[in-house]
Amino acid sequence: MRTPQTRGGYGMVLVLIVITYVLALLTEERWMVAVLLFVQTGTVWQTLRVSKARAGLRLIAGLVFLLALVAALLNLFARNVPLIGWTFLASSALYLVAPFSIVRDLGRHRGVNQQTMLGALAAYLLIGMAFAFAYECVAAIQPGPLFGERGDGSLADVLFFSFVTMTTTGYGDLVPATNPAQSIAVLETLVGTLFLVTAVAKVVDKWRPSNWEAENGDRSFAGDDAPGPDRR
Repeated sequence: MRTPQTRGGYGMVLVLIVITYVLALLTEERWMVAVLLFVQTGTVWQTLRVSKARAGLRLIAGLVFLLALVAALLNLFARNVPLIGWTFLASSALYLVAPFSIVRDLGRHRGVNQQTMLGALAAYLLIGMAFAFAYECVAAIQPGPLFGERGDGSLADVLFFSFVTMTTTGYGDLVPATNPAQSIAVLETLVGTLFLVTAVAKVVDKWRPSNWEAENGDRSFAGDDAPGPDRR
């Protein structure tokens, strides 16, 4: 019988992440923030379901979603800029919850298969988007521009900066002007690097070529039966 994880799996999570990313690039109006939030929640919920998250973790994600939904709805009517920041802060929190659940689930895998690789990629993308939403929160709340002379930038710019920072590429075209964005960028670099090291270590530790065990087994068997030197 196929489990819920194999029916959808982390492949569906990746599809939802891509949809969320595209919607984030297109988000310009205030009402689109609420739409984006619903898609984000669906992404996180699917992630928690596939990774078999604990009920308490799902409850926390639900509470964060409710707070973000209230902020998004108030933002539609109040036209208050700080509410946008709090909405993206809630989105960042949602996207930080999911990777922890994925990593916990991947740690239970005995070997490395397609779901393991897709899950690691999904967690990596979720972390990058979580930090992007954190930068957007800072841009909406702090008095000065996020990128100095470049202004706050669009959400597309912030997503680009987040993934460039996490992968330690560092083109230098977008640079946070002040704290706390600078400190968040340093933290993102550390988290991204540690995640990659951990993921690679997991693959190296668990991965075995399909014929590795068979070949070793044949050699061991041949070694047992091969004639050895005469014992006298």
